Amino acid sequence: MTAELLKANELHKVDPVFGQVSFDGHEQVVFCHDKDTGLKAIIGIHNTVLGPALGGTRMWNYTNEWEALNDVLRLSRGMTFKNSISGLNLGGGKAVIIGDAKTQKTPELMRRFGQFVDSLSGKYITAEDVGMETKDMDTVNEVTKHVAGISVERGGSGNPSPVTAYGVFMGMKAAAKYKFGSDNLEGKSVLVQGIGHVGESLVKHLTESGALVTITDINEERVNQVGAKYGAKIFTGADLYSADVDIYAPCALGATINDETINKIKASVIAGAANNQLANEAVHGKILKDKGVLYAPDFLINAGGVINVYSELVKWTNAQVMEKTENIYNTALEIFKYADDNNITTHQAAFSMAQKRIDDAKNEQNK
Repeated sequence: MTAELLKANELHKVDPVFGQVSFDGHEQVVFCHDKDTGLKAIIGIHNTVLGPALGGTRMWNYTNEWEALNDVLRLSRGMTFKNSISGLNLGGGKAVIIGDAKTQKTPELMRRFGQFVDSLSGKYITAEDVGMETKDMDTVNEVTKHVAGISVERGGSGNPSPVTAYGVFMGMKAAAKYKFGSDNLEGKSVLVQGIGHVGESLVKHLTESGALVTITDINEERVNQVGAKYGAKIFTGADLYSADVDIYAPCALGATINDETINKIKASVIAGAANNQLANEAVHGKILKDKGVLYAPDFLINAGGVINVYSELVKWTNAQVMEKTENIYNTALEIFKYADDNNITTHQAAFSMAQKRIDDAKNEQNK
């Protein structure tokens, strides 16, 4: 019995794909490689019951391939529920490209990636994510039509980041309404972790609403620029998770709410743009609930971006996009109440509502 001879920390390598906890019933995982351009990418297609799998492409300098695989599986799964709870006729998918976006991303690499996307014949539609820009989607669009988030000049909806940020802002206001009794953020202290395109747009909304904003990012130059631009305070403490703030807004990479950080958190509300904020959805969701911290489910409140790119497929106007993104406020309040009424976590509430829509569609298809 080979498995019996392996050390415990090596067992995951016996079943590197299907055996991953994050696999969670994915329909298809595509490994893409091209020697000439240096492309190493993974496309995860989690579920296509509601429609083609749409989700962005992330380029990141992962420590190893296991980390990249786990990330794409978690992100792809998250897109299934994000698209479902947003009422979109889309399934969930995601892609990651292994590499440094600043030094290794080339037009040739992006076109080659686009050819892999095209080979899936529309089952997966890609878009912008971390490490990507609208111009990269334009390059992908040169070789495939199965891409969203292309530039306005090419007939697309452009950079989705401002719409993502607006959705997060609406979700945060709903959380404030539920937790504090008012959605007025004036005077509320908010810590924004991660000042990328979405994070900066969120800071703009918050400062305009009178919130007391503190920012942090691994890019010191970026923090100084954004801080000066909006008058935001720059976090200088030893441990940001212990910061005494009303609202913590994680807007960088995921899993910042984990075994090491969760008991340090002093914020009353967590509402941010990052995907997969809970390292363990069941365990950490329950701890937050027990601590009395209101968690705004990430896959709900950061859905503005996918609503924006979906508009390219269904020809929504900008006004329709903003109306549907603004409705995140109402859906969030509904989820918070459902969670309390059923004594479950807000993540469980959002997940069950999203899963029900998928199950209903599947049952209808099987009739």
